This record gives sequence, C-alpha cells and structure tokens, in this order.
Amino acid sequence: MKSLEIAFHCADAAEDKQASDIVILDMREVSSLSDYFMICAGGSDRQTRAIAEEIKLRLKEKGLKCSHSEGEAEGRWIVMDFFDVMVHIFSQEAREFYQLERLWGDAQKILAPGVEKKDESKN
Repeated sequence: MKSLEIAFHCADAAEDKQASDIVILDMREVSSLSDYFMICAGGSDRQTRAIAEEIKLRLKEKGLKCSHSEGEAEGRWIVMDFFDVMVHIFSQEAREFYQLERLWGDAQKILAPGVEKKDESKN
C-alpha cells in the first residue's frame, strides 16, 4: 500500500470517530521524517484515544502495524508512526498551541477523499 493511501485510511478512520480539522500534509519536499502527516483533533482526551484506537484497528485490518506511538495515556497529543505516515491526534487546545500546519507551512495540504471539508464560516 502506498503511503498516501495509508494517510487516507487514517483520515477516514479519524472522521468516523468525529475527529475535527482533519488535514494531510505532503512532507516529501520539506522533510525526511515521513512522506505524510495526518493531523486531526478530538474534543476530549477520551475522543483522541478513540480516534487512535480506530486508526490502529483499521490499519491492522490492512496488514499494517503502528511501529511506535506516544501520548495515548494522556490523550492530549497522540503521535503514531506508520513509517511513511505520521499521525498526530491533538486535543483542540494542543492543536491550537502547537500549530503543526504553521510549523510545516511549506508542506502541501491534501484533502482526503471522503473526508468532508467543514465550512467554518457557517458556525
């Protein structure tokens, strides 16, 4: 499975657990850390952990295993390493504080197929 497909599966699993602000960053031109970052937020520590578990379950069904993860006990910022894809699941407060999209501003943003783009002007 290609790394972009993995990122799309992660985004789809996150959306199914009602993650917000889902974005995929194409890191290939800006960093050697991984090919893609999938970033999202959960409304509570419990929700961030549920998102992480759903992603692990979905990728395990595809024969992929998370090589390393951190932050699940706290649930504030969970990082999951799927080799070419790094998953970052934040609490809303941590997402606003760390602003990974700004930090990696040169990375191209990708909208995953099937993940709805929320129109924030309507809220």
